Amino acid sequence: MIAVDTNILVHAHQKEADLHERANDVVRHLAESPTPWGVCHHNLVEFYAVATHPRLWKLPSTPEQACRQIAAWRESPSIRILMDNLSTLDQWLQAAIRSKVRGGQVHDARIAACCLSHGVKELWTVDRDFSRFPGLKTRNPLV
Repeated sequence: MIAVDTNILVHAHQKEADLHERANDVVRHLAESPTPWGVCHHNLVEFYAVATHPRLWKLPSTPEQACRQIAAWRESPSIRILMDNLSTLDQWLQAAIRSKVRGGQVHDARIAACCLSHGVKELWTVDRDFSRFPGLKTRNPLV
């Protein structure tokens, strides 16, 4: 299964984002495909925070717009919302120690751990920081 990182979701949603058109095409393709794809619960929370942030955008999304976007993605019959579980906690602890994450990096470790605990084969992201988690293959589908 492919999982999608927050930054891809934000680019797909936010029309003023540089990579909006490409990201929107990529996410639409996943949503319309019968092949399962995943989004970690934490990524949806991060998406809401970034999409509604007033200092990041000229026209930030309203809370209602961000929630409607999440609801639209959840309507995809092939989406899987990946929730943290006990395996995720174990994976996160291992990743945190192995990769020596600190500060904000713990959130990337949490996403990597959630993906690994759910058998995700590849995380689509524009963030290179995930390379510190060798068990998770990453790819930027926007290039």
